[in-house]
Amino acid sequence: MRQHRYVPEAGITRRDALLLLGASMLAGRTAAQAAPARPACIVTPEQTEGPYFADVRLNRADIRSDPADGTVKPGIPLALTLRVHAVEGGACTSLPGAVVDIWHCDANGVYSDAMDAGFDTRGKAFLRGYQVTDASGMVRFTTIYPGWYPGRAVHVHFKVRAKSRAGRDLEFTSQLYFPDIINERVLAVAPYARPGGRALRNENDGLYRRGGRSLMLDVANAPGDGYTGNFEVGITLA
Repeated sequence: MRQHRYVPEAGITRRDALLLLGASMLAGRTAAQAAPARPACIVTPEQTEGPYFADVRLNRADIRSDPADGTVKPGIPLALTLRVHAVEGGACTSLPGAVVDIWHCDANGVYSDAMDAGFDTRGKAFLRGYQVTDASGMVRFTTIYPGWYPGRAVHVHFKVRAKSRAGRDLEFTSQLYFPDIINERVLAVAPYARPGGRALRNENDGLYRRGGRSLMLDVANAPGDGYTGNFEVGITLA
């Protein structure tokens, strides 16, 4: 096996190089030790549900089709996993039995069951559905990567319905965002690519600027095709 030998820059002795390397390693350890510990659990920022929420009560994991005719929306597959926690006293507890709705637009920026300037999809229910969290607080959805529409970055809406500690109905609503670098890759290909415009980058979206960095999905390539997206939701049950 070929070995690579460190060759110091001109004017630097081997002893000097070793001293510099040691100082760098020590500084790295010191910085790591000085960095504040990340809290075990944080409360997820709440955001508006927007104009397109429809309480269709569709209990399903695969939300790609329209129940009226079975038509499946085209797009790059996205396997979305959310884990819901109750946040109390800085500690996280898995929250089973919570109802989690998600909804988002299709590859062309169109929502179901809505009327807008560019579309009328009333009576349709594609890309909508809910699941109930399991014993570990998890729900899983099969969907497509969302498209875009003017004025917004790429996002997914979600709503959690649970019971407070006092037994009252509790509702928490927010939105999830995707890394810009992956958005650009997805939106450049069919069926997403459209002439004459592009999605906002996250930092240019007014809603993203109000807590979006804490609402960023952990996105990765899925085995075979598409992407996976994971997020830990923290809510209070007061």
